[in-house]
Amino acid sequence: MDLHLQGKTVIVTGGGSGIGAGITEVLAEEGARPVVVARRPPDADWLARMGADFVQAELSDDAACRAAVETVRARHGAIHGLVNNAGANDGVGLDKGPDAFRASLNQNLVHYYTMVHLLREDLRATKGAIVNISSKTALTGQGGTSAYIAAKAAQLGLTREWAVEFLPDGIRVNAIVVAEVMTPLYRRWLDTLPDGDAALAEITERIPLGKRMTTAREIADTCAFLLSDRASHTTGQWLFPDGGYTHLDRAIGR
Repeated sequence: MDLHLQGKTVIVTGGGSGIGAGITEVLAEEGARPVVVARRPPDADWLARMGADFVQAELSDDAACRAAVETVRARHGAIHGLVNNAGANDGVGLDKGPDAFRASLNQNLVHYYTMVHLLREDLRATKGAIVNISSKTALTGQGGTSAYIAAKAAQLGLTREWAVEFLPDGIRVNAIVVAEVMTPLYRRWLDTLPDGDAALAEITERIPLGKRMTTAREIADTCAFLLSDRASHTTGQWLFPDGGYTHLDRAIGR
């Protein structure tokens, strides 16, 4: 299936690692021009192989976001898509207090709004698309991570809000709800546990379809579809490429 993404410029925040890197790779395969906006530069050889651009920015800084968007405009002209992806589960729970909570929201949520705010006229001009990367923890809770859950739940709400706001402009806004995806960050979390391999086995046993983790590629394929005109009548939706993890009964297959 041709997704008709050839030559289209798509900004991917945090697009140089983990799920973001998977999204960048799939967009490059589809002939798009991915632009990674992130705090740290990805591997230069990988970036060259992808034919991707990189703009360095601390996304929690509004001025840095604005400068990054201006750089992308200067280099590429029209902007056709935005993938709000950057963020991390930082474990800011009830014990950390309001200051830590606010700081975490700035790292995980506010830049989603800031980037859409800055790019709204660009996307109106191209009738572009937005994909917000969220997490199943927004719907299930996790414990000990109030700020991250608040950010992820807000991203889902904003997906619906922005879908409504952009209806007159033909801009589609959707979210991907990520569950259990093996990334370097996930692996590092497993390595902090007393028996990471046993924990991984327990987690995968609870994933109904295939008893395996979702791959970054599977998230990326979903994202590319949502950015494309093949999803031309899809907006305000939360998609769950998670092997049934979030919604199907845990008793299945036992």
